[in-house]
This record gives sequence, C-alpha cells and structure tokens, in this order.
Amino acid sequence: MEVEVSLSREKTNPELKVLGACPLDCPDGCSWVVTVRDGRAVGLRGNPDHPYTRGALCTKVSRWLERAGQDDRLLYPLRRVGRKGEGRFERISWDEALDEIAARLEAVVAEHGGEAVWPYWGTGTLGYLQGLEGLPGRRLFNVLGASDHHANICSSAGSAGLKYTVGSPAGLDPEDLAHAGLILLWGTNPLTSGHHVWKFVQAARRNGAHVVAVDPVRTRSAQQADEHLAPLPGTDAALAMGLLNVIVGLGAQDEEYLAAHTLGWEEFRERIEGFPPGVVADITGVPAERIVALGERIARTRPTAIRATQGLQRHAGGGTALRTLACIPGVTGDWALRGGGLSFSTSAHMKLDRAALYRDDLRRRPVRTLTMSRIGDTLLEAGDPPVKALFVIAANPVGSSPDQERIRRGLAREDLFTVVLEQFPTDTVDYADIVLPATMQHEHFDLNDGYGHLYLACNQPAVAPPGECLPSTETFRRLARRMGLTEPALFDSDEELAEQALSSGHPWMAGITLDRLRKEGFVRLSVPDPFVPYAEGFPTPSGRLEFRSERAAREGHDPLPGYVPPAEVADPGRAERYPLALVSAASHHFLNTVFGNNPELRRRSGGPVVRLHPDDAAARGLADGQRVRVHNDRGAFEAVLEVTDAVRPGVAASTKGLWAKLSGGANVNAVTGGGLTDLGDGPVFHDTRVEVGGGGAAQVT
Repeated sequence: MEVEVSLSREKTNPELKVLGACPLDCPDGCSWVVTVRDGRAVGLRGNPDHPYTRGALCTKVSRWLERAGQDDRLLYPLRRVGRKGEGRFERISWDEALDEIAARLEAVVAEHGGEAVWPYWGTGTLGYLQGLEGLPGRRLFNVLGASDHHANICSSAGSAGLKYTVGSPAGLDPEDLAHAGLILLWGTNPLTSGHHVWKFVQAARRNGAHVVAVDPVRTRSAQQADEHLAPLPGTDAALAMGLLNVIVGLGAQDEEYLAAHTLGWEEFRERIEGFPPGVVADITGVPAERIVALGERIARTRPTAIRATQGLQRHAGGGTALRTLACIPGVTGDWALRGGGLSFSTSAHMKLDRAALYRDDLRRRPVRTLTMSRIGDTLLEAGDPPVKALFVIAANPVGSSPDQERIRRGLAREDLFTVVLEQFPTDTVDYADIVLPATMQHEHFDLNDGYGHLYLACNQPAVAPPGECLPSTETFRRLARRMGLTEPALFDSDEELAEQALSSGHPWMAGITLDRLRKEGFVRLSVPDPFVPYAEGFPTPSGRLEFRSERAAREGHDPLPGYVPPAEVADPGRAERYPLALVSAASHHFLNTVFGNNPELRRRSGGPVVRLHPDDAAARGLADGQRVRVHNDRGAFEAVLEVTDAVRPGVAASTKGLWAKLSGGANVNAVTGGGLTDLGDGPVFHDTRVEVGGGGAAQVT
C-alpha cells in the first residue's frame, strides 16, 4: 500500500503554503506554515494567524527542516548485525522487516502470552494519530493482549494531585494570564520551554502585574521576573503552606467563597497553622521575611495566577505539591476570577474521544500495566511473564528515562526482541533488533493540540516522505495485515481515525469537524468567552474544591493537602554521602532528546554543563570552566563546571536532552533514580543527590 499525500494545490501555483502544527512535547503546540516548492519543503515559520503562536517558533523548531534533511536520518528498515548497543545494522526491505516482526511476535505470544509484549510510547510526538495522544498501534496491541503502558514520564504526578483538589489537571486558560494582577511562575521556565505564554505575562505587566519566579535556579525567566525565590528542590508544597499561613494570619481568606465553593476548609486551616514562616524557612531555605512579603502580596492582589508546569512535580512529594498549590486560589477565591487560579495543563479541556482511538474493548481480558520510567527495572526484574518483546515508539529511554545503566542492561538482553520506530539513530536505536523508519510531522497527517492553550490543529502533510519512511499508523496497519489479523478496526485510515477522535459529542467540541480543521488549519475549543472553567463549580465528587478528599482517603492517601518531603533530597544519610541536590531542567537548545544530534544546536549548547554556587565550588576546590565528574552510586557523567550565583547553595544544576553517545557515553540520567512520586506514580528526576569532583581538562562536545 502506498502512502497518499494530498497537497490540495493549484497546478499553476509554483509555491504552496501548507498549514500544520508542531508535534513536540511542549505546551505551546505551535501552528506552523510550511512553504513547498517543486515538491520540497523550503521554508517553515510560525502561523501569524494563530492567536497563541502569532508567527513565532522557538530556536529549536526553527531548525526543523534542517533536521529533517540531516545525513543521519533513518530512511529504510534495518536489522541488527552487531551486539546490542553497538548500533551496527544492515538495510532490509519492509517485507523482510514485517515478516520477522510478525514471526517473533507470534512466537512470544504463543509461548509467554500477550503480556510479554510491551508497547512503549514516548513523547517524541504528541499527535492524536501518530503520537502519544492517540497511541498508534494500540488497537493491534490490544488484540494481542499486550501489557498496558503507563506513560508517566511527563505529568502524571501533578495530574493526580490536581484531580484530588479541583477534579481535573486542567485549569485556567494561559492566555488569561494577561488579566492577572500577580503571576507566580512556580517551577517553570517558559522562556526556555514554552515561550509563547510570555507575551501574556508581559501584557499583564503592562497593566501593572507583579511577576514572581519560584525556582532553585535563576533561569532565563527568573532573570526577567520582578522577584525570585529559590527554595530547595522538592520543598515547594512547604512554601505554599507557609504562604497560606501568612494569608490566613492576615484574615485575607475569602470566607464567602470558602463557604460556597469548598469542602473541608476548617480541617485544612488547622493544618496550615503548622507552617509558620520560620518553620517553612528552615525547610525550604527561603528567608522567613521573603515568605511573609510574598504571602502579604498574594493576600492583597486579585486576581493571582499560578503557572506551574512539569518540573515542579518530579520528586517524591510531587503529586501533593500540585494538590497544595491548587489550594492557594481556593483560599483566596481566585478560581472564580478571570486571570486567577492555576495553570498546569490544558489537555483535559480537550474533549476528543480517546477511547474511540484506543479501542481497549478489543482486549479479551484485563492486562497488567508497566510503568514507563521504570523500564530498566521492568526489563531486568519483571516476571510472570517477563517482557520478551518491546516496541519503542517515538521514545528514547536510554537518553530520557532515569537510571540509565539499568536501562542499558535491560535492553542488552539477548532474549529480548526490540523494535524501534524512529527518525534518527538515538541511543535507544543502538539496542534494537529491527529499526523502522518513521515520518516526521510535515510528512504525515495528524491532529494536534497544545497542553498550554485551547486550540486544536490539523496537520496536513506538506511533502512526500523520504526514502521508505512511513507514518506510524500505516506501519501498524501493515503489521496487522502481515500477522493475518482480521479485526476491521486495525485497518481504519488516518481520516477515519481523525473522524472518530472528533466525534466525542462534548459541547466543547461543537462545530469542530475535520472539514473545518482542514480548511481553517486550527479551531479554538467551543468554550465560553471568557473561559473561567470552575466559576460555577468543580468536577469533583462534591462539585466543590476539595481541601478534604474522601477519594484520596479511600485510595490510601492523606485526605488533606500539605507537604510530603522529597525522598533523596531530604534524606540526611544520603545528603552526607552526596551533599548536592541535582536538578536537570529542560535545555534551551533541545526538547527532551529531540534535536540532540543537530550539529548547530549541539554547538550552541556547549556540551554537558553543571552549575554550582561559588560557595559549593570553593568548598570542593573547583574552578569555573573545569572538567568535573558528577556522580552517585548509580553512575556518573562528565561536564564542564560553570560557577554562578544563579544556582542556590546546595544545588547542582544541569540540563536534560543530550545524547549519551555524543556526550562521552553518559548524560544526566546516569545518576537519576527510578523512584516514583507519592501520587500518580510519576518519575523523580529532581529528587537526586550527587557529588561533584574534579575531572580532566575542559572541553566542548
């Protein structure tokens, strides 16, 4: 079957503008315009007509077409010829690849059962057809009875916590930050990872808003804020409780709102009393007077908006942290105001029919769930049955998941059959038995949104795929046919899948059809204007903001929000051995490990860097520009030291996104661990202790 590419153009027009959308793991979900000339994509820009994108792309995606044409692009199916991890392959045909995959899958299922197969979807693309939102191939894996995949690596902890408090991980429309009088950028650095929201922050500032950044590191965004507070990693919930203590101490809580719209206030108020500023200062490292000053500012400023994204919840108490932050606008009444409340993700506002895409009803019986960030432990330890076949789809766990060495050991198992659908030879590809070349966004059809706005987009293919690359949906249609499966749902076209996704019947999807999306390129959800999502109530069991959650209690959790300490960071014994708390935030030049092989972005990034406060560097006899070794009992990576007071004492700051094999053999995930958060079973990247010691001469990768 040939993949059809419909360009819908006039033959007399030598240049075509094709509307699409960025598919990457970023809240902005940009609308873009691809310029096509003579069948080639020759230009890419942000869509100037999109109210959120407004014509701008980030420094990473601006190099998208350059990346698509890189010499290391995977264009043909490959079969491993060397040892696992060596990355040596031979080219084979699609027929050979599908025959081998089908035979190996059938053998695994026959001997070990369907749950021995693990489809491992990642965040390399977020589309509803080709990416994480739609989980391409899930219907096939459901028919086989494969293990379920818990894609926990992004936002599961915060989502779980917010559901207990407000009933949904979705909150205020980020565009409405423009209406805020006070904005708290809490554990988020939008100028690096989602810069389009900044124009709404700036609009608020022009109207007199005050902007506060809360982050252990003085990031690009914190440098532009009016104020910066630097708590120890993982202590954000304690800081939130301290701010509430100040607010309540001033009598600034909104009693009318509390009585009409919340549940469990008196119990929660008692807990707040246990977090006076002095106690919170000892926990967080933020001076008590700074806590008092910010609490007083929140008390007198309406509306107050909190922008908190994924980095905040990547520690042992991450779920509770978001649960507690959402209580601040509950106490002040800001959830009822345009420009007030909390913004974490807008994904739950997108009411597409994911169940229709997944078709979990095709499973003959319930199956076990395997957790994404625990891939190393699962491949090495899971039994009954062990994982015998692994499909890695738009993911690079060797580079992006915790406990890198255990992942490598798991993937090196000779009895594990691994198939990787990819665009480039990542660290994970090196362990594959079969590699299948995947299309890039401007080469296939998809539906996309952003988890930082309220627009749904249609991504039209602008050019034909190079070589023998296929969309993931087509790959799984072909595999189902090769396996002799007959379930009709396995062969639905991309257009049929899109129609099914759009047919949820939810009022917010009213008027959004595939024909309209194709014509207009993007459509805003049919939400009220202005959109204050919880002005009339919350999607909780009680219909109120729940300070006390009976559901949390039934599920074995504290019924009240509060503070759950980080595990490693707050462990005195581990702190004695490894005195520095490591944070590995997003790089300005890479998106996770996407773009990690782009020569120009690698040059701009300068290679692996770790940043220490001058006091911490001096205590170790380390100098700026020195090559150092960052290590703990899990592993180590080398980096160039930057000595700067932008990092608070006691913290080592690095970034994620580097390919290990292009960075001396290891990246920051050589030292991160496979623990899980208190709620939602999320990963704990920022709950890591390390030591930093001298290495060789400085060098740039």
